[in-house]
Amino acid sequence: MRIARDGTWFYLGTPIGRPGLVRLFSSILRKDGDAYFLVTPVEKVGITVEDAPFVAQDFTPRGTGRDQVLTFTTHVGDSAVAGADCPIRVVRDPETGEPSPYIRIRANLDALIDRKSFYRLVDLGCIEPHEGMDWFGIWSSGAFFPIIPASELP
Repeated sequence: MRIARDGTWFYLGTPIGRPGLVRLFSSILRKDGDAYFLVTPVEKVGITVEDAPFVAQDFTPRGTGRDQVLTFTTHVGDSAVAGADCPIRVVRDPETGEPSPYIRIRANLDALIDRKSFYRLVDLGCIEPHEGMDWFGIWSSGAFFPIIPASELP
């Protein structure tokens, strides 16, 4: 089995077209170290994950500024409130500088935040001091999540 970067699940090279079946598989997905597995009480089967196992397709903001709370929803129906237990992180491609934003969904499993949601997040961003520098980032549940150093903003 394989999960593509866009969140499509494949079995023997064919996309799994039944959303209920994908949700079922996602509920038994685990990550041990850098490897992913589907785990049942009697079996542990390896699975290939191209990037992150989930895609955060939308989020709902409540409040503003430091009091803001962001609740994300994935393509398999999971939800997570961004905060200390479910941090947001942005990884930049070393060659192109292109950002890849992620949120922790559960138990060491992340979701890639889709492009439209990332653009919406950027609209909610602000500049704050973080680890001795000014950063552009976002607040959720009392935690600040840096996106890019303020000095690199256009």
